[in-house]
Amino acid sequence: MDREWNDNQPIYRQLRDRIVAMILDGVLKEGDPLPSVRNVAAEYRINPLTVLKGYQQLVDEQLVETCRGRGMFINLGAHDLLLQGEREKFLTEEWPRIDATIRRLGLSADDLLNPARPRRRR
Repeated sequence: MDREWNDNQPIYRQLRDRIVAMILDGVLKEGDPLPSVRNVAAEYRINPLTVLKGYQQLVDEQLVETCRGRGMFINLGAHDLLLQGEREKFLTEEWPRIDATIRRLGLSADDLLNPARPRRRR
């Protein structure tokens, strides 16, 4: 995980997003344990309550489960659940802005698929 935090959103949310990215990238797999709250807090020099709040969001989203005395583990099906949610979020929130920019710049599918090829003037 990246050690830098930005000021655009709370650290607990950034931590949650980083773990989500690790699940989607296959770094953390279903059934894997999350690093302990203490270890993450010490390694990244953040308050343990901040780590716990980020982890709790994952529990609330049913991506992670807590096993008393053993820790927190990635739930079965978490990857597919995340993939579905992230795809929907991209298509509803990000794609419309990207599409508007593509249209504004007059880019074609060929321009996007072959950016190294010189563009012909129209």
